[in-house]
Amino acid sequence: MTKAQIGIMISIVLYLSVVVLIGVIYSRKTKNVGDFYLGGRKLGPLVTAMSAEASDMSSWLLMGLPGVAYLCGIADAGWTAIGLAVGTYFNWLIVAKKLRNYSDKIGAITVPDYFSLRYKDKSNALMAVAALVIIVFFVPYTASGFAACGKLFGTLFGIDYHIAMVVSAIIIVGYTSLGGFNAASTTDFIQSIIMSVALVIVLFFGISQAGGMGAVIDNAQSLSGYLTMFKTHDAATNTASPYGVLTICSTLAWGLGYFGMPHILLRFMAIENPKKIALSRRVASVWVVISMAVAVIIGIVGLGMVKNNALGALEDSETIIVQIANLLSQRGIIFALIAGIILAGILASTMSTADSQLLAASSSMSENILGGVFRLKLGETAQMVVARVTLIVISIIGVVLAWDSTSSVFKIVSFAWAGFGAAFGPVMLLSLFWKRSNKYGAIAGMLAGGIMIFVWKFAVRPLGGIVDIYELLPAFLIGLAVNIIVSLVTPAPEKEITDTFEEVKKMK
Repeated sequence: MTKAQIGIMISIVLYLSVVVLIGVIYSRKTKNVGDFYLGGRKLGPLVTAMSAEASDMSSWLLMGLPGVAYLCGIADAGWTAIGLAVGTYFNWLIVAKKLRNYSDKIGAITVPDYFSLRYKDKSNALMAVAALVIIVFFVPYTASGFAACGKLFGTLFGIDYHIAMVVSAIIIVGYTSLGGFNAASTTDFIQSIIMSVALVIVLFFGISQAGGMGAVIDNAQSLSGYLTMFKTHDAATNTASPYGVLTICSTLAWGLGYFGMPHILLRFMAIENPKKIALSRRVASVWVVISMAVAVIIGIVGLGMVKNNALGALEDSETIIVQIANLLSQRGIIFALIAGIILAGILASTMSTADSQLLAASSSMSENILGGVFRLKLGETAQMVVARVTLIVISIIGVVLAWDSTSSVFKIVSFAWAGFGAAFGPVMLLSLFWKRSNKYGAIAGMLAGGIMIFVWKFAVRPLGGIVDIYELLPAFLIGLAVNIIVSLVTPAPEKEITDTFEEVKKMK
């Protein structure tokens, strides 16, 4: 192992030691499943904001987004970032406080809990459907995180992809299963800071190696369609393809996904003081805009570095930041330690999402399906054991799905993101803002949105033409329409449900 690799390894080991220590500390404070899954609703405004966005951005921010910009220019990455920024802001603005108040009022500790208690579904059919949606879409989402870890260590140290992926999964499962929600949220807060530091270091080092920002821009301008928001670049032929209005709308639809993301919605439910949500919203929105803008620029800078021969041509564009950090590490042990911080940032982005996803999927199986649907009466100790065992089983399935080393982080995330956005987004919005919505509409809408993701992705979109759009947009609209129509043609909600709705509406 070279001095550069040793320096990198020292930084990463120190970082991993800290997150595992946090898990051990919080394991002593986690007394029941309410603490394990929601942290006792004690998250402060800064931890809420940064942990929510760190769990949201994942390895997609430091691998997927720069990789897309590197290959195709700013259009695809830029419109995606704009959609996500707008979605982030409005999710905090219109959903966060209302969901916090509503979930507290009815005593919900998971998203399926919230839907079931909101509509007083005694059959638990709504809870079962919601829990299954979480498991179906979170397992591949978690797999994308494990795949990113495998790529990271495989590229850096020449370690076998599969060994690197499995070891990373064990560490993530270790601290999450120990400390639960509080451990995940605290480590996410730390990870968001590391991610920010990593982005800044990579940006400035990359610009210096590419010959300055002027050289980076000149290179990008020489490529057809690379620096315009209305064309996409084809690296193979150096030609540009139109990026039309329909495609723009389709890409902006990424923002709709926020309304249905369980790992983000759980942060809203766990906020200690609803009156401080405005501060959380500002912090989260600013961080998201800046971090995504920097990630896109890094993709452009990376291409400039290849043009300047500072880097060799990339076989996998999603490893651009890994390669830049590797180059930095070769300048001495101090720079190797700094490179280790950058790579810990990628690891942080992956772990911050994977831990939250594992918790959400675990809660769906143990709390909602076993406890809610099958009505298994377990003591506190047994509930904790089931929660942790479920988390481990789900992670094993994630490892199996991520076994293919050629899998794309961006593509896996985009599919899972669409699934949650379409299945949960319309139901969440209507449950918070439409008194007439009922459990029949919620179940029908959730099923319609979730099923349409598969139908559009694998049957409709391949036809091309005007239907070649991101599956989240049509599936979201269909899920919303089905929910409204079914709610209107079925019996109105009971008075007890509408009274609770009005009480929450008056809460400040």
